Amino acid sequence: MVLMLKILLLAASLILIAFVLLQEGNSAGLSGSIGGGAEQLFGKKKSRGWERFFTRITVTGAIVFVAVSLTLVALE
Repeated sequence: MVLMLKILLLAASLILIAFVLLQEGNSAGLSGSIGGGAEQLFGKKKSRGWERFFTRITVTGAIVFVAVSLTLVALE
């Protein structure tokens, strides 16, 4: 069972790395954090398409990663 959980942890890690790298980044730098806040608050929200899919896969991968990690710590 521990081996299966370690394989699942490896798969979740690789999925998490891949989908974080595939996501579109926010505005970079200090000027992006100052000016980008208003745009993000009042601008269009990207709730469709690939961005939404990547976000959902990333969140799911993170939840699986944390759950499996905690389970492995409890078992060993």
